[in-house]
Amino acid sequence: MKQLLFLVLPDVHVLDLSGPVQVFYEANGLGGGYRLRYCGPQSRVRTAQGLWLSDLEPLPETEAGDTILVPGIDSKTLDRLEQVPVEWLRRVAAAGSRICSICSGAFILAHAGLLDGRECTTHWKIADRLAARFPAARVLKDRLFVKDGPLVTSAGVASGIDIALAIVEEEHGPLAAGRVAREMVVYLRRDGSQAQASIFLSFRTHLNPGVHRVQDHLIAHPEEKPTIDRLARLAGMSRRNLTRAFRQATGITLKAFSSRLKLEIAGNLLHDSSLTIEAVAARCGFEDARQLRRLCKAKLGLTPSVWKSGKERRLAR
Repeated sequence: MKQLLFLVLPDVHVLDLSGPVQVFYEANGLGGGYRLRYCGPQSRVRTAQGLWLSDLEPLPETEAGDTILVPGIDSKTLDRLEQVPVEWLRRVAAAGSRICSICSGAFILAHAGLLDGRECTTHWKIADRLAARFPAARVLKDRLFVKDGPLVTSAGVASGIDIALAIVEEEHGPLAAGRVAREMVVYLRRDGSQAQASIFLSFRTHLNPGVHRVQDHLIAHPEEKPTIDRLARLAGMSRRNLTRAFRQATGITLKAFSSRLKLEIAGNLLHDSSLTIEAVAARCGFEDARQLRRLCKAKLGLTPSVWKSGKERRLAR
């Protein structure tokens, strides 16, 4: 069971809190195994939007492996941070817990001295204010979220959902994160400094349930070579309708998606030194190792052997 603690302070923004909560709630429905706890120095607080929250737990002790989420508070209160449990934040940081702030929550971490010498971000409207007040923090603007060691800071409001999805992806894989995003009908975005989105996340921002079922099946069974008739039955469509709907929803053909998927999974498996190229080809549904070599050369400009050696592991998009 992974422990997630939400630090709830007076004047907390409701969406900063509820967005990540909903992500982990949905992830639990897929077997995420998250234990959500809500704590603070006060047992009852009024949110920035006027909603009262009560029965908050006292601040608990934590350990390495726990995650602390710090939702933002009303920007009008950022000059008065006496309610911030500075010593507790320093203690949980020293214990090795991961700490994530949403929006103005970066001010809370900075007030505790946790951002000194670290890269961070916050809502664009208050980024200059953060940099001026806490000059030891290295504030990056126009970033969705920034990870520096065990600390993660994010931009405004809805970026708390992005942080939570990133945590789910890190701990349960991109397919789980994609399913949560689709359940919540949100885009799964990444920080602009990261590499391009993987095939597990690309082409999934549509709302066609039949096409999603086909994509899920292909991802879960890369070793199979399903016929178009079988995939059409999964989608609840005719062959012709599936072909048209897939391209409409994703922007690429079903064949192109399947090819990219197999190639990316092969790339991940090639990192395993215990697997031969022949074994990787079989697990990904290629006819043989020769077909895998041919596709690697055509799409990536390199052979599986070079890729496996670690000299070049970037996928061509």
